[in-house]
Amino acid sequence: MGTPGIAHREVPERRHDTLERLATERDIWVSTAHPDHGPHQVPLWFWWDGRAVRMCTGATSATARNVREEPRVRLALPDTSDVVLVQGEAECFPDQDVPDDAANGFAGKFGWDPRTEDGPFLYVRVEPKTVRAWRGEPELRGRVIMRDGVWLG
Repeated sequence: MGTPGIAHREVPERRHDTLERLATERDIWVSTAHPDHGPHQVPLWFWWDGRAVRMCTGATSATARNVREEPRVRLALPDTSDVVLVQGEAECFPDQDVPDDAANGFAGKFGWDPRTEDGPFLYVRVEPKTVRAWRGEPELRGRVIMRDGVWLG
C-alpha cells in the first residue's frame, strides 16, 4: 500500500533536501540517555555549521548531564511527514571554552548569546555519523543517506 501524493526521491535529492532543512530550520529534538536516569528527549534550537549540529543547553540540565555520561545521541527534525534522523556523538564545550566561530554562529542565527547570561551553559556539537531521511512509506527503502560519516549517493 502506497502513500498517495508522495513521490520517491533518490538519495542525492534526499541529501540536498536534508541539508537545506538543516541550514534553515530552528528546532531539533535531542534524544539522550543516562545509565541511571534512562532516556530523555527535548527540543533545542540548533545551528548547522555545514558539518555539524550545534546546540546549547543549561550546564546543569538533564541533557547536559546525559551527554557528559553517554555522548551517543539521536537528533530529529520536527516533521513526521518529512523525517530526518541524525545519529552521532556529542562533543561538549562549557560556555567559556566554546570556539568563537561556533558561539558566534549560534548567536547570529538566534540573536541570543548564552555566553552573556548569568547561568553556565554547555554548547554541544554533533557531527552526524548516520542520517536517515524519508517522506512516507514510498521512501522507507533507501532511507539511509549517510553511513559512517559519509554521505551516500
